[in-house]
Amino acid sequence: MIERTVFFLSDQTGVTAETLGHSLMTQFDNHNFRQVTLPFIDSDDKAREAVRRIAEADANDEHRPLIFSTLVQPEFRNIVKEANGLHLDIFDVFLEPLENELGQQSAHESGRAHGMSDIDAYMKRIEATNFALANDDGGVSRNYEMADVILVGVSRSGKTPTCLYLALQYGVYAANYPLTEEDFESGNLPEFLRNQNDKLFGLMITPERLRQIRKERRAMGKYSSAQQVRYEIRESEKIFKRYGIPYVDTTEFSIEEIASRILDSTGVERRVRP
Repeated sequence: MIERTVFFLSDQTGVTAETLGHSLMTQFDNHNFRQVTLPFIDSDDKAREAVRRIAEADANDEHRPLIFSTLVQPEFRNIVKEANGLHLDIFDVFLEPLENELGQQSAHESGRAHGMSDIDAYMKRIEATNFALANDDGGVSRNYEMADVILVGVSRSGKTPTCLYLALQYGVYAANYPLTEEDFESGNLPEFLRNQNDKLFGLMITPERLRQIRKERRAMGKYSSAQQVRYEIRESEKIFKRYGIPYVDTTEFSIEEIASRILDSTGVERRVRP
């Protein structure tokens, strides 16, 4: 396994650099990446400290570092480029071609990607997140008529994190309902859920993975037994098929992939864009 140090540099949180870097690094299975995020580089001193950190890694490692940068200000970018490493500057790659194509100089203002420059979009995300929390696991609110999508599945199949991701990333009003023993025995969904049948979307998971997740939470007892998880998965699939509920197997997918598949399958409109 080849060891490489990867730096994510940003004048803000580093989320954009991390997201792009992670997406690219997953394509290289023979490498082990030691990841270092250096956010809020907004002065010459911080930029030179980043260069020092990169130089230290370069001296200690067999291979030169990889550097993903979303620094906006040219003076900080120029300082960072003094460091020895493979520089993957997102603004160099994308911004200059866009400027040439659009015939306009970019604003070169930091914080636009994830800041609060768009208050309306920010508030939509907050409202959607509050909705997801209030309607988590069949919570007391049950404002399902307000939901854009209602995720249905067994306990620990990924409903809550997916709802929160849809809310935070896209401003989607996502609720979720955990299938219960009563649902499995009757083979029916409760009436208040059947009334929203066109909003339902199921999450499936393999029994092996579900048992592994449940054992981390509650190792002993019926909840994480092989027999119980196989039963719940089998019965939940019957319910999905009975009510014509589309579903996705979450076993091998990240939260981002699950959310994308849900939006693509349901046609739910993104209230805000990331």
